[in-house]
Amino acid sequence: MQDVLTIGDAMITMNPKQRGPMRFTTEFERRIGGAELNVAVGCARLGLQTGMITRLGRDEFGRHILNTLRGEGIDMSGTALEEHYATPVNFKETLENGNGRTFYYRFPSPTEELTVQHIKEQLSKQPKVFYMTGVFASLRPENVEMLREAARFAREQGTLTAMDPNIRLKLWSREAAGEAIRSLLPYADIMLSGKDEADILFGGQSIEEHIASFQSYGIDRIIIKNGSEGAAGKHGSSKTVYQPAEKVEKAADTVGAGDGFNAGFLYGLLQGYPLEKALKIGSVAGAKVVQVAGDNEGLPLLEEVEAALGNEERVER
Repeated sequence: MQDVLTIGDAMITMNPKQRGPMRFTTEFERRIGGAELNVAVGCARLGLQTGMITRLGRDEFGRHILNTLRGEGIDMSGTALEEHYATPVNFKETLENGNGRTFYYRFPSPTEELTVQHIKEQLSKQPKVFYMTGVFASLRPENVEMLREAARFAREQGTLTAMDPNIRLKLWSREAAGEAIRSLLPYADIMLSGKDEADILFGGQSIEEHIASFQSYGIDRIIIKNGSEGAAGKHGSSKTVYQPAEKVEKAADTVGAGDGFNAGFLYGLLQGYPLEKALKIGSVAGAKVVQVAGDNEGLPLLEEVEAALGNEERVER
């Protein structure tokens, strides 16, 4: 049985070989990326049985992504190469402090060929967690209803649905994102939201108020990530747990940190660890990501997480 099944748009990521505005960058390195792809890689490196549903262009970039993910041990039986589509590409800009921007060249996406039936076929294998984000929802209006139906079916199968709003305002407006994401909340069992995304959904509020807002949709486990301020989590009626961010001397690239956190948290959840420990593992995994340039190159192996936690907090296999 799969532990985690993700669905999303997989992309070629062109990483700059120098820092500064992209208009002055002359060399790039080819990598792979995509929010849901990053989480799939992160989960697989932690030893979880992981699968991904996507569509890629029948081109050299598509074959590269497919082969790379298979090499990570990810089940790609829910993926196909599509004629008449190019595999999506994005170019990254990285500034001196590690922050940056992403420029997308992803439409039309080969994921337009995905149907609810394709998703249900994979969910019928009854993975423990179905992971979705607002990125896939943003690609076209039909994807929102497709995710709703998939999450309903997942619940019928006994699968938990985890969601990261992951709102990319380059892909849709605040209003469209808010409306679509809020329509998906009743089908989520686990919420992994950034504080800034919760602000878009509910307006500027405290973390405790955001947790209450998510709880009003019936979500059982709620995590609010707040960058260098750390993260907070709540399970049911339990007390809110706060997890400080791990100290990082210098960030090489902040892209993918949230995805790394999500993978680490899902690992802890699936091991049955207390909320405090799952949050700690997520924090460690996210910190590992920012220390390495690239969307997913820094995603840690389980033994690296164990080493970071130390002997007293060793993660049992």
